[in-house]
Amino acid sequence: MSKVIKLKKGLDIKLNGEAEKVVQTTGKITRCALKPTDFRALTPKLVVKAGDEVKAGDVLFIDKLHPEIKFTTPVSGTIEAINRGERRKLLEVVVKADPEIQYRNFGSTEVNKLNRDEVINRLLDAGLWPMIKQRPYDIVADPQVTPKAIFVSAFDSAPLAPDYDVVLNGEEKNLQTGMDCLRKLCNKNVNLNLSANTPATSVFNKLQQVEINYFSGPHPAGNPGIQINHLNPINKGEQVWVVNIQDVMIIGRLFNDGRYDARKIIPLAGSEVTRPQYYRTLAGASINDMTAGKLKNAVEQRIISGNVLTGTEVKSDGYLGFYDNQITVIPEGDHYQFLGWAAPGFNKFSASKLFPSFLCPKKQYTLDTNYNGERRAFVVSGQYEKVFPMDIYPVYLLKAILAQDIDRMEQLGIYEVAPEDMALCEFVCTSKTPVQQIVSDGIALMMKETN
Repeated sequence: MSKVIKLKKGLDIKLNGEAEKVVQTTGKITRCALKPTDFRALTPKLVVKAGDEVKAGDVLFIDKLHPEIKFTTPVSGTIEAINRGERRKLLEVVVKADPEIQYRNFGSTEVNKLNRDEVINRLLDAGLWPMIKQRPYDIVADPQVTPKAIFVSAFDSAPLAPDYDVVLNGEEKNLQTGMDCLRKLCNKNVNLNLSANTPATSVFNKLQQVEINYFSGPHPAGNPGIQINHLNPINKGEQVWVVNIQDVMIIGRLFNDGRYDARKIIPLAGSEVTRPQYYRTLAGASINDMTAGKLKNAVEQRIISGNVLTGTEVKSDGYLGFYDNQITVIPEGDHYQFLGWAAPGFNKFSASKLFPSFLCPKKQYTLDTNYNGERRAFVVSGQYEKVFPMDIYPVYLLKAILAQDIDRMEQLGIYEVAPEDMALCEFVCTSKTPVQQIVSDGIALMMKETN
């Protein structure tokens, strides 16, 4: 019997620029990049140099501490650049794409004929293992561990997020193969979590041999961390794994077609996009290839790889993040407003009832990146608890992280949270506290002290 879990805490941020449910072809992808900075706690070791020729699925770098975990190129071509930052930190490996993608052949096979170790080795060889993340810590999973469960969220509740029924239409075979693969990895305990509004005709209702659960309520109902907390909370010493539904499809392609086929469909959305739509692209694709000729020119813009709450700012010459499934473009908040937050208006959004706009609950807003204030003292206001649907005290957890109190962090739930789960706390915070960065620092401290 499927579970239906109703969440009351949270907040839906309705923005202008939702993508029309029409899928277009982006055009030629000229460059792709793989960025070690997309992977928490990774120490990369390069295995290529500028000028090398590669096929899709060839290794670009490995994890120095876990050399069996490989990171492979999504496109064939020539290594055009290896970009580094301070202290020669590896930032990205850029591949200039061939006109036609040449794939490394891993050989197609039936998942049901393989044992767990054979499935793991195939995922490691093709560089698809980093698609599997573990909780706690929100890092690439350890292939030597068997998790107590795997969670796949088939809906995203973030602002302007993709509709996966549009994205994965016609991919039933690859999705089922991907799910069969995940069942091999965790002794069949795979949770597929759907929105309570999922239509009966959805591709996800056709998937077999998975445990389906339904969630209703505002964002962050679609976050795997929230779903795990309500279905199978993580205790000390336990692990669960998380896989994005579009990555499940790519894993299925590996076993069905014998190659790393990183094609995906993502929305180009936001108020600064001329015509928000879905586009076919590749993992790590050039932002310029995706956005050229599709943006308005009226104001300064911020391009975000991901959603407005948890995404990463990128320039037009940047690249789509490894785990990101949308590009959002909104106005840059580099201006001052007369009277600031004190000025009334129906076009202002607030999580409280500060502005009369609360009388129009379905209204969509054009929001920019302005903080509308500055950092202040960290006060207990009860704001976080209204938008954080976990059985955790968020303010006390953040204070324990700031105090670097390991024992209190464990007691208050550090093992269950990822930065994205507390993004709304940061959004509603009147103190402008960098909540996600604090959580990220807390995770780094726990990994350093407990490993």
